[in-house]
Amino acid sequence: MTQHPTPSERITAEVGSWPGVQSGTGRRGEFAFRVGDREIGHLHGDLSAHFGFPRDVGARLREDGRVGPHPVNPHSTKMAARALTTDADVQDVIALMRLNYDRVTARG
Repeated sequence: MTQHPTPSERITAEVGSWPGVQSGTGRRGEFAFRVGDREIGHLHGDLSAHFGFPRDVGARLREDGRVGPHPVNPHSTKMAARALTTDADVQDVIALMRLNYDRVTARG
């Protein structure tokens, strides 16, 4: 029987391969991905991913249906969440982390 990697394993393998990305347990028990001192997103097991975006980016991503409200602060467009229920969710979480990665690394 072939075992398929879990969503968190797939995301960790991809995002962890990017130059400068460090990953590990965050301050609240989440599994965080960082570039320097900036978090580009974090996972809550195989259930969901959470992100922080600039307000305009977060608002656009919500309008496009790519993210939903963050459970801690559902009214903030800066904070966002995405469930990990399908392969498409996993791929989009990777793309959303790449969006933050590119933004953070562009600053230098």
